[in-house]
Amino acid sequence: MAAVLLAVGVVAGCAPPEPPDTEGRLTVVTTVGMIADVAKNVGGDRVRVVGLMGPGVDPHLYKASEGDVRRLYRADVVFYGGLHLEARMAEVLEEMGERTRVVAVTDSIPRDSLLRTPGYATYDPHVWFDVRLWAMTVGLIARTLGEADPAHAAEYRANAERYRRELEQLDAYVREQAQRVPAERRVLITAHDAFSYFGRRYGFEVRGLQGISTAAEAGTADVHALAGFIAERRIPAVFVETSIAPRTIEAVREAVRAQGFDVQIGGSLYSDALGNEGTPAGTYAGMVRNNIDTLVRALLREP
Repeated sequence: MAAVLLAVGVVAGCAPPEPPDTEGRLTVVTTVGMIADVAKNVGGDRVRVVGLMGPGVDPHLYKASEGDVRRLYRADVVFYGGLHLEARMAEVLEEMGERTRVVAVTDSIPRDSLLRTPGYATYDPHVWFDVRLWAMTVGLIARTLGEADPAHAAEYRANAERYRRELEQLDAYVREQAQRVPAERRVLITAHDAFSYFGRRYGFEVRGLQGISTAAEAGTADVHALAGFIAERRIPAVFVETSIAPRTIEAVREAVRAQGFDVQIGGSLYSDALGNEGTPAGTYAGMVRNNIDTLVRALLREP
């Protein structure tokens, strides 16, 4: 981190400014892909969005490179998650705030709507799994872009209103699909505890092997405790995450087998990162749809 902060000073003091966008667009830098997608929907053709964390990248463990620092400094606006999501970038983002417009999108969400996890000093940052909550970030992003580019503020507001309507439809779709699964089968088990907002909003019991941050390590006792729960409840499927190595869930599956029950890997869920650009899961809405469809198929044992 010291090396990165040194790079911050070098960039601020020595690096020439980046040439302005040839089309006169705002340059917006974001951390996770979910934020980048909102910025693209709200900004439209008026913004150039640069996402630092691509598919399969874990934001809890991500370290800013010198190249990232340069991108941050040359941005007109920087959006990040907040709530300690980008734990290892915190110092860099704080430093940026003294020179660049830096906004934590979760500042738009009332604190009494957020979840706390025992043992953690901050709130659970995975708010995008409750589509209704995530829609609250849209207005903040539109206002921030309008402040940076007042001439097109009305356009950003119109885009935001359109996108909010799309998210309302998405929220309804997830609720409808979730109700297809009998309540006793509505159990979601993954590698880390990223889905609590999803569980609260859509009626799933959620169990994660690790805590809300992947920086926490799961021990043998954790594996056996979760395996016992799965075997006792006869949970049909567990799920891997695209941004976390599958070995921990595979260890759970082996432990369940040792207890005489065969639980299946129900598929891959997107948790802390979107899918590849150009694929259905390469957008926030596509990621959410992929997750609920994967869950429902596996828990209902559909082909």
